[in-house]
Amino acid sequence: MKKSISHLPSANQRDLHFIVESILTRIKQTEMIILFGSYARNDYVAYDEKYEFGKIQFYVSDYDILVVTSGISDGVAIKALGNIEDLYYDRAKDPDRQPPVQFIATDMKKLNKELKEGRYFYNQIKQEGVILYDSGNHKLARRRKLNFDQIKQQAQEYFDDKFDNANKFLGYTDDAIRKVDYKTGSFFLHQACESYIYAIRLVFTLENPKQHNLMKLLNSVKKYSDEFIKVFPQDTPEEKRLFELIKAAYVNGRYDPDFVVTKEDINALVPKVELLRDITKCICERKIKEYGERE
Repeated sequence: MKKSISHLPSANQRDLHFIVESILTRIKQTEMIILFGSYARNDYVAYDEKYEFGKIQFYVSDYDILVVTSGISDGVAIKALGNIEDLYYDRAKDPDRQPPVQFIATDMKKLNKELKEGRYFYNQIKQEGVILYDSGNHKLARRRKLNFDQIKQQAQEYFDDKFDNANKFLGYTDDAIRKVDYKTGSFFLHQACESYIYAIRLVFTLENPKQHNLMKLLNSVKKYSDEFIKVFPQDTPEEKRLFELIKAAYVNGRYDPDFVVTKEDINALVPKVELLRDITKCICERKIKEYGERE
């Protein structure tokens, strides 16, 4: 694996140094910090602005960072990384141009097990990644040669499972609408979104860190299609309100007696989730076909 980020501009290097220092300060059990994805491959988009879908769109590549720990649970690490995300964004001088950060946490033993078993996601990270920090206490296992027939089969199984789950949640939403239970319907819509996005992440990486924050889920897959900006645009106060509603529905749709969802809210949200469904089906089927064409 590479060990230098000298190919990146100084601003990106400062961002990554800040992230590394923040992780080491707050997660003492960190063994490795690995940059992967576009910034590791050096094919990132520093900033792109173009007119699409009737408005100006901004795009900046994410920092994809794997944090490898030992002696703590992934859940504890993920919670700490969420706090680090907040610190990182708080220091941004220009939010439109600030690269988003996507963290993944895993245990050292699990990582080496996945490498030995030829897991696609971790093999790709080892192949393209840059080590930002290494405690020196462990060595990464050797990558196993990837079998794309197996990868295609596994991706297809993941897709069938998660896509079917998501469609069921859409069906449950219809039932809730018939019962005039719009609050429960909003929860089912959130769960449908979650399952569609899980399908995408599993098909593209064969890995799916658990997450319920809809904004973070959408940010984690936006790199796979420009169409995602059509799903939950937030160019008006009403669009923002609807997104905040479905985002909050994961908890409030079940537990908050004062959470209000109207028939009009549900009628506005259902087409957005159906669009997410259609995008998911298109890009996942295309990716699975791509696996079948590789050797």
